Amino acid sequence: MISTEILERLSQTLAERRNADPGSSYVAKLYSKGQEAILKKVGEEAVETIMAAKDGDKLHLVREVADLWFHTLVLLAHEGLSSEDVLAELARREGISGIEEKASRGA
Repeated sequence: MISTEILERLSQTLAERRNADPGSSYVAKLYSKGQEAILKKVGEEAVETIMAAKDGDKLHLVREVADLWFHTLVLLAHEGLSSEDVLAELARREGISGIEEKASRGA
C-alpha cells in the first residue's frame, strides 16, 4: 500500500509555491491567477475524469483522477487548507453510514 506521505510532500510543495515567482512554477502561476482560474481548472479536470471513466480506459481514468486530485489540492492550498483537513474529515466520517452523514449536514 502506498503511504499518504505523498500527499504530505505534495501539500508542502504546494504551500511553498504560494510565494514563488509565477514564471517559475505552474502552481505559482495558477495561484497568481486567483480562485476563478483554479476553480476552472478543477472543473475541467472533473469533466475529463468523467469522460475517461465513460471511455472505459482504466489507465486514462487513473491519470485524470490524479490530475483532478492535484488541482483540488491546489484549490485547498489556495484556501489555506491541505490534504490533512480532508483526511481528518474522512476519518470523522469513517463508520458512519452515508445516509446518516448526509442527513447530519442539514441539521
